[in-house]
Amino acid sequence: MLIAVPLTPTSSAARKAIALSAFLTCLMILVVASPTTDGATEGLKIPNLGSTSTSLFSAEYEHELGRNWLKAFRRQAPLINDPVLYSYLESLVFELITHSELQDRRIELVIVDNPNINAFAVPGGIIGVHNGLFKYAQTEDEFATVIAHEIAHLSQRHFSRRVELAQKQSPINIAGLLAGVLLAATAGTDAGMAAMTATQAALQDQQLRYSRGNEAEADRLGMRTLYQAGMDPHAAPAMFERMLAATRYSSGSRIPEFLRSHPLSERRIADTRNRAMQYPKQIRPISLDYQLMRARVTNHLASTPEEAVAYFRGLLEGTPKSREAATYGLVLALTAASRTGEAALALDDIWSDKSDRIEYVIADADIALAQGNAQLASDKLRKRLSLSPGNHPLTMAYAHALQQSGNAYLAEEVLLAQSQRQSNDPNLWYLLAEVQGLSGNIVGLHRSRAEYFIKVGNFDAAKRQLDYALQLIGNDFTTSSQIHERLNDVLTMRAALEQQ
Repeated sequence: MLIAVPLTPTSSAARKAIALSAFLTCLMILVVASPTTDGATEGLKIPNLGSTSTSLFSAEYEHELGRNWLKAFRRQAPLINDPVLYSYLESLVFELITHSELQDRRIELVIVDNPNINAFAVPGGIIGVHNGLFKYAQTEDEFATVIAHEIAHLSQRHFSRRVELAQKQSPINIAGLLAGVLLAATAGTDAGMAAMTATQAALQDQQLRYSRGNEAEADRLGMRTLYQAGMDPHAAPAMFERMLAATRYSSGSRIPEFLRSHPLSERRIADTRNRAMQYPKQIRPISLDYQLMRARVTNHLASTPEEAVAYFRGLLEGTPKSREAATYGLVLALTAASRTGEAALALDDIWSDKSDRIEYVIADADIALAQGNAQLASDKLRKRLSLSPGNHPLTMAYAHALQQSGNAYLAEEVLLAQSQRQSNDPNLWYLLAEVQGLSGNIVGLHRSRAEYFIKVGNFDAAKRQLDYALQLIGNDFTTSSQIHERLNDVLTMRAALEQQ
C-alpha cells in the first residue's frame, strides 16, 4: 500500500505542515507486513537517497519528525510498561542494526499493548511492535525477520523516496487518511482500515509497482541483515507461511491487520524462499531469552492469572519449545494469582544454577512483594544490582520495591540517578513523581510530572506542572533558573510541533 501526499510548499511553515502530513500518512506504508510482490519488481530501479543532499528531507529533519510523532503516539496508544521486555527488544534491535546498512542509529523503540500481529518503522528511527508479535513468532529468528525488514525500510529511507514520488501525483484529501492511520497504529481496528480505503483506492494502481519494489528491497536487505547477524534467513519464508496460514484458519474479522493492507501470496513466499536458498541454513538453538519474553507476553495477554496458570501447566504436560521458559511463565502466572508458595517452588526448579539471570531475580523479588515482604524484595534486588550497576529493569524493580517498603527517599535517589542514564523513559518519570510525592518533595514531583508530560507530547500539562513548581520554590534562585529554562524548552517544543 502506498499513499501520496502533494508537496508544493511555498514557505518554511507550509513545507513543515505538509511534511508532517506526509510523514503521518506514510506510517502505514512502513507497517510490517507481507505485501504482494512479483518477480518483475526485483529489477526495479529506485533513486539513490543515501546522502542527505539527494533526499527531499535531511536525516536530521526526519529524526525531528520521528521524535515528535513518538511523543504524540505515546499519548494516544496503549503501551507496555515492561522494562524487561523492552530491554530484550533493545538488545535484539541493536544487534540487527549493527549488521545492517542503517547509518543513523539513533533508534527509539515502543511496544504497543495489542494482541494483533504488527510492527512498524517510522521515519527518523522509530521502531515499534505490538506485543502480539511475540506470541505469534515462534522463534527469535522469525521475530527478527520482521524487525530486520523494518530496519531495511529505515536504512533505505523509503519515506523520503515515497514523498518524492508524491510530488508528481495529484492532491488527495488527507483528513480521513490521518484518522485511519491513528486508529490502525494504536488499536489495529477494522474502522481504521475502513477510514483509509476510499482515499487509498484512487492511488493504488499508479503506486503499486513502486511500493512492491520498496518491499522487495526491504525483504532482500532484511534477509542479508539476518544472515550477517548470525541468524537464519530461512526463518523469513517460514514466518511468511505462518502469516498466510493465519488467514486460512481465521474469520474475516480476525485476519492479522498487516495482511489486510499487504496481502500475502504463495508467490511472495516462493520468492522469499528462493532468496533464502542463496544463504546457508543456520542451525541455531532455541533462544531462551526470546522464549522467556514470549512467556511474559502470554501472561500479560491472558484474561486472568488463573487462565495463564492453566495454559502453562498444559504446556508443561506436552513438549514446549523451552521447558524452562514455560516454567518461568508458570512462575509469573502463579505469582499474579497470589499462589506464591507454588510460584517459589516452580522458580527453584529453573534457577538453582542460574541465580544471576535478571528475569529470575526479578521474579523472585516479585514473589516476596506478593507475600508482603517488600524489604526482602528490595534486598534481593539491591544485591543483584550491585553486580550490574545501572541495569534498567533491575533499577526500576528495585525502586518499586523501595517504594513498597516505605523507603521513598532512597527510591527517589535511585531514580534520579537512573534518569541521567534513561532520560527518555516516560515510566521512569512517572514513578519518580510518585516517590517524590511520598517523600514530601513536592517541587520535585511537579518537575518530574512535567518531564513525563514532555515525553508523551502533552506540553500544556508540562507547562502547568512547571508553573506549579515555580510557585513553591520561594527564593531558591538556582532552582528557579532551572525551571524557567525548562519552561522555555517546553514553549519551544510546543511551537515547533504547532508549526509542523
